[in-house]
Amino acid sequence: MAEEHDLGGSTVRRLQVGTHLRALRRAGGLSREEAGYVIRASESKISRMELGRVGFKERDIVDLLKLYGVDDQAEQDRVLALVREANAPSWWQSYSDVLDTWFQNYLDLEQAAELIRTYEVQFVPGLLQTDAYARAVIRLGHGDAGPAEIDRRAALRMRRKQLLRRAEAPRLWAVLDEAVLRRPIGGRDVLREQILALIETCESPNVRLQVVPFGSGGHAAAGGAFSILRFPHDELPDVVYIEHLTSALYLDRREEVDQYAAAIGRLFIEADPPAKTPRFLEKILDELDSGKI
Repeated sequence: MAEEHDLGGSTVRRLQVGTHLRALRRAGGLSREEAGYVIRASESKISRMELGRVGFKERDIVDLLKLYGVDDQAEQDRVLALVREANAPSWWQSYSDVLDTWFQNYLDLEQAAELIRTYEVQFVPGLLQTDAYARAVIRLGHGDAGPAEIDRRAALRMRRKQLLRRAEAPRLWAVLDEAVLRRPIGGRDVLREQILALIETCESPNVRLQVVPFGSGGHAAAGGAFSILRFPHDELPDVVYIEHLTSALYLDRREEVDQYAAAIGRLFIEADPPAKTPRFLEKILDELDSGKI
């Protein structure tokens, strides 16, 4: 999967439409060149459409559906509805002044996921951060940012958190290295507030939180933090997201996803079970209050 796409809108909806168009074209025994001729486009444009890397013109979609033998009006209307959703601006576009291009696709994927599995070695996952903790993390990555920019970036992160409170919220299964809980990002008071928020999060029915304690030694994901997103659409593969300092990597090849899925599966076993997480967090609080952290 490419790191960037050509236009805004819903990445997942574009992938759905593109995958459907590819299946219809292949079923009709047509080449990309033949499909492109009908809509006055190149073979590479058809390829980009089928990979969900560009937006769609409704006129082109209607012409392609006719070419592919889709005469049923209800089915045409269904596909066109997906196209409109794919082309519609996402909520995060209002934060484009502070939003890195390489992160935009992830926000769309996150919003559409039904299951997010994540492993963190340095910070609390963004979906679980308090405002103060998020601001401290943002300052680390954007040392030259002024107060207004910090406010905007923090507001964006807090808006993301609403995902876990919506009616059909995804399940979040997070594994944290113990170092995350002992690193006083923003100072001890900020960390204390964050730990209290994590204890409260443990009561959420759609969040499962585990900790890999120092005492466990090495573990399956020693290579670094990553997330795996799963979607409620059979035609869409799981996506592995790996964030770097100035870019991100999106993996959806089956063999690569399987390796990361196996790694996080072993982490779920090697980490303390979720039932022990609240007590582990309370122990961290005790050490904070006694000055040991």
